[in-house]
Amino acid sequence: MNQQDLVLNDLNQKEETSSKEKESAVSGAEEEALMMEMMKNGVFYGHRKSRKNPAFKNFVFASRNGIELIDLSFTIKMLDEVAEFLKQKIQEKKKFMVVGTQPAAKEVVVKLAKALGNCPYVVNKWIGGLITNFNVLLRRIEYFKKRKRDWEEKMFENYTKKEKLLIERELGKMKQKFLGLEEYNKLPEILFIIDSSLKGHKSALKEAKKKGITVVGIIDNDDNPDDFDYFIPANDHSKPSLEWVVGKLIEKISS
Repeated sequence: MNQQDLVLNDLNQKEETSSKEKESAVSGAEEEALMMEMMKNGVFYGHRKSRKNPAFKNFVFASRNGIELIDLSFTIKMLDEVAEFLKQKIQEKKKFMVVGTQPAAKEVVVKLAKALGNCPYVVNKWIGGLITNFNVLLRRIEYFKKRKRDWEEKMFENYTKKEKLLIERELGKMKQKFLGLEEYNKLPEILFIIDSSLKGHKSALKEAKKKGITVVGIIDNDDNPDDFDYFIPANDHSKPSLEWVVGKLIEKISS
């Protein structure tokens, strides 16, 4: 019996013992098929047990070679809950922002932001005060947009070569800093974070909480579920896992 068979067997046994405590969001056959897909993409792999946040313990069903394994029955159930919530908020025309700065998350952040109505997103370093110091950041973004527009319209043609080089360098830095934020003109009502354990993401979470913004996320065993209003327990540090979870989420909110 290979590792996936062992994990599936453990999950099935756990599901049988916990079926009276919670309802499955899908049928048994469908759930097993989804579990197989998730295992293939490594969705169930958490971090090492030593990194576990105690508040996450209910979403872990086993440990293998020091690695904690996430209970995929919760992943399936909460994926549906998050999708339903997001779908409702899209219909209500709520403002979103998506944050995911680790390399594995960058591509899916852009895809999710598009599915949420082409909302602002952060895939590079979180800018301190992006939420709590909104008016100041908005002026800086507007300055960047004007500078970029002037450059594209060749408004600096009469400047010296050195001056144009300095402006070009300034634009390059601002493009990197404000990537995904050019349409950021209003505070988000919902913040979607992928992996809150990262330093910048902790700041984003703290700023959102300070402003009373609803926080949604994909979290792993080193994150605290109590920090989130809605969340999906899943491997948040692997590209195949994030592509599967976000792909399924987009599929559900777009249907």
